Amino acid sequence: MIRARFRLWLPDGLWVAEVSRSFPDASLRLLTGVPVDDRTLELGETRADDPRAVAEAIRAHPDVHSLELLHCDEERSLSKYETSDQALFEFLGGSSLIPEFPLVVEDGTMSFAITASRADFEAFGDRLDASGLRYELQSVVHRDDPSGGPLTDRQRECLTVAWRMGYFAVPRDCSLAEVADALDVDTSTVSETVRRGTERVLEQFFSERRRFSNR
Repeated sequence: MIRARFRLWLPDGLWVAEVSRSFPDASLRLLTGVPVDDRTLELGETRADDPRAVAEAIRAHPDVHSLELLHCDEERSLSKYETSDQALFEFLGGSSLIPEFPLVVEDGTMSFAITASRADFEAFGDRLDASGLRYELQSVVHRDDPSGGPLTDRQRECLTVAWRMGYFAVPRDCSLAEVADALDVDTSTVSETVRRGTERVLEQFFSERRRFSNR
């Protein structure tokens, strides 16, 4: 099973693309949505300097037929609305994938995640290519690789402990010596294991990105 995160540049003509480009600093989050006949019922959250203004822009868009403002404060609003724009669900439905919420739209680009088999993942990539839309593969993780993934058990253990203790935080919350103490091994062993494990993770990550960029 593969979990991947994409960034997609939305085409003109979609209400969410047009509203988000009108408020480039706002974050429009689709929390859930259900297609019903020729329309879609959606629950959306807006985070912005003036969330009420964004909500009113959504209400005023001709593709949005009704909007109920459920909550609004100085930083966020929550709205339930009905739209005739079903492009997103049609696109994902054509690839046999169920959208994972929230979908986040900022300044005309949408960030979203999928979980799929390798075959469905490849088919989704082919569908993206065929659409002609600009997109970016931001991350990819193989969750149940039968070979155990790119890491050995020892590398996975060391990286997990180091991450939980804050070794990869900026600034760091702990030293390699502290990670070594937690694992009850010497510092040189942890240093080598973390370095090799990080290298293997990066190798897999960039190999997947190269594969998509070369499509």
